[in-house]
Amino acid sequence: MNEQKVKQKILFICGSMNQTTQMHQIADELPEYEAYFTPYYPDGYGYIELLRKIGLMDFSILGGQAKQRTINYLKANNLNLDLNGRRNDYDLVFTCNDMLIQKNIRDKKVILIQEGMTDPENLGYHLVKKFDLPRWIGGTATTGISGQYDLFCVASEGYKDLFISKGADPKKIEVTGIPNFDNCAQYLWNDFPHKAFVLVATSDMRETYKYENRKKFIKKAVEIANGKQIIFKLHPNENYSRASREIQKYAPGSLIFHLDKIEPMIANCDILLTRYSSVVYIGLALGKQVYSDFRLEELQKLLPIQNGGTSAFNIAQIGRILLAEPENTKVFVIDKQSIPRYRLIQRFRAKRKLARIKH
Repeated sequence: MNEQKVKQKILFICGSMNQTTQMHQIADELPEYEAYFTPYYPDGYGYIELLRKIGLMDFSILGGQAKQRTINYLKANNLNLDLNGRRNDYDLVFTCNDMLIQKNIRDKKVILIQEGMTDPENLGYHLVKKFDLPRWIGGTATTGISGQYDLFCVASEGYKDLFISKGADPKKIEVTGIPNFDNCAQYLWNDFPHKAFVLVATSDMRETYKYENRKKFIKKAVEIANGKQIIFKLHPNENYSRASREIQKYAPGSLIFHLDKIEPMIANCDILLTRYSSVVYIGLALGKQVYSDFRLEELQKLLPIQNGGTSAFNIAQIGRILLAEPENTKVFVIDKQSIPRYRLIQRFRAKRKLARIKH
């Protein structure tokens, strides 16, 4: 009797809904493997786990409504749920974030996937770089600098240059494009009923303990609109009651949406106003008039490649190649903070036999 070949297992570490849906698309391109999914988790970081348990991480992808939305999505799509990646010994891990590298994946093959826009390089980022502090202090501005992954799949050549400038190893970076931002033209066909308006995409800065002058931001929207209809799309994590009261006070007559999809709104608007949100790339790709706290010239340089929605396939192919490689040799080291980590000493040298990545 022929023994059935055991499928290799892949863990997908999710986060926000954007990160989670990207992971789902990549998994769909790898049907020959067993795929398991988990919300983001702090294994190996006991002090963060303690903060999570008492609710102080509920503003992040580690807890609160963001984590619950991920769990709800995974269950609704009948995906294999493995909380904290404890059920299996995985052959490959896809992760959405390297601010934390979980203890139970440090000896695994790991592919990091860029989510979208990264935070500005603020004081926290510079403190992390100068004093080797925990990366989460610098927010997503520290994306890619851990080096604790085999490959890092990024949105564009511009982003590759950005991550290299921050210290990421160029040999570990692949420009694949990223799902959700690689085929913006598809959003032009939609049934959103409003057209030719000013769309304001707000942020969850206040919910994540950052300062924002929301009154000033709303008044800026009114000034830009100059009589046009304004639609506010609130960030999913926002306090809806507070945000809607502010909008009704300073921009009466505006329409407010909260959990609806923003992509059709961007496709139908004339002007997009945001602060630090990846959705600005959809507006730029669709030729909208865009206002952002980032310089538009820089955003144009970083704009994710538009490859007709093939990024998930490109990333999946890299996963196949990495799984076909012999086991990487890893060695245990102690970093300056005496936190155990693993450091690659054999660099990934894939020959891309299965497919040529389309740039």
